[in-house]
Amino acid sequence: MKARCPYAINFGRIPNQYISRSLLMEDIIDTLNSNIVEDQAFKLTGIRGTGKTVMLSSIEKELKDDDDWIIVDLKPDCDITNELVANLYTEIPFVTKFIDANFNLSAFGIGLNISSKSPAASLDVALDKLMTEIVKRKKKLLILIDEARKTDALIDFIQGFQILIRRDFPIYLIIAGLYEDIECIENTDGLTFFLRAPKYEMTPLNIGIIKEDYKKTLNLSDDVAYELAVMTKGYAFAYQAFGKYMWEEKAKTITPMVLAKVDEALAVKVYDKIWSELTEKDKWYMNFIAQKESMSATELLEITKKKHNDWSEPRKRLIEKGIIDGSTRGMIVLKLPRFKDYINNLRLYQIN
Repeated sequence: MKARCPYAINFGRIPNQYISRSLLMEDIIDTLNSNIVEDQAFKLTGIRGTGKTVMLSSIEKELKDDDDWIIVDLKPDCDITNELVANLYTEIPFVTKFIDANFNLSAFGIGLNISSKSPAASLDVALDKLMTEIVKRKKKLLILIDEARKTDALIDFIQGFQILIRRDFPIYLIIAGLYEDIECIENTDGLTFFLRAPKYEMTPLNIGIIKEDYKKTLNLSDDVAYELAVMTKGYAFAYQAFGKYMWEEKAKTITPMVLAKVDEALAVKVYDKIWSELTEKDKWYMNFIAQKESMSATELLEITKKKHNDWSEPRKRLIEKGIIDGSTRGMIVLKLPRFKDYINNLRLYQIN
C-alpha cells in the first residue's frame, strides 16, 4: 500500500505531521487548569497560515478527555449566546435535563415547548443559571472562537462574558484571529477587559526542528533538510507545503517542480488574499521592497525618492500584517517565504 503523505495544506485540521508549539500550548493549558484563576480569556493572533486553527484544535484535543471540561466551538458571526446555550443543551446531558426541567427556551429554538413554564426573559439569564449548574457539577466551560472578527454578536458576547467572570463562574474563552481583526476588537469601547487579556502571537516555527523533521520524514541529507527549512522561514503553511511536495515528488533535492508547486499553493491559499487586502500605496512600496529579501530603510527611500513621513504609515501596516519584520532598526526584512518571488511573478503577469 502506498504510504500517505503526512503533510497537508488544508486549513482547519491537524496534519498527521506537524510541529507542536508545545511551550505555548502548555502555558495556556497550565493556566486553564490552575487552581488559582489568573486569566480567563486568551487571544491567538498571526497572519494566515501560521497555525492558529491547529493550535485551537490541539488545545481542544488535549482537554476533551478531561471530565472536568466542557468545550464548545462557536462561530463569530452567529448569535453566540444562543448558539452556546443550544450547543450545551444538545451535547451535555445534565444541561439538557436542567433546561427541560427549569426553562421554556422554545422561543429561542432550544428545548421543549412546555406551556406550564413561563418563557425565559433572555438567554443571558438562562446562561447565568446554566453556569450555576455547571459549578454544582464541578465542571469548567471553555469556549473556542476561530477566525474572529469584529461583529455585533461577538462584541455583545464578550461584554456578557465579563459579567460571568465577575460572578466567579469557571468560564474561559480563547479567540483566534488575524492581527488587524483582534486589534479591532481590542479597541472597541467598553472592552478594556479583552484588551488586557493575554495575547499570543503565532511566531515562526524553529528552523532547527523543521530541519530535523524533514531529515527524518523525507529522508533528506542534512544540507538539503537545512536549506529546505531555511526556505520556509518558519512559516507553518510553508513547512507543510514544502514537506507535501517534496514527499509527492519523491525529491531528495529542492527541484524546480517542488518550488513551482509550493509557489502555487502559497499564492492560491494565502498570498492572493493578503495581497488583495493591501492598499495601493502598500503594494507600490512592496514592489520595491521585493527586489531583495532585505534592505535598509535608507535604501528604500533612495530608490523610491520618498521621505520618512511618507513611508511611516505603510511600514506600520505592513508590519501589522506580518509581511515585513521591523524589529531591527532601520532594516526591512520580508517575513513571508518566497513572497519576493510571488510579487515578482505578479509583475511579470502584468507586463505580459
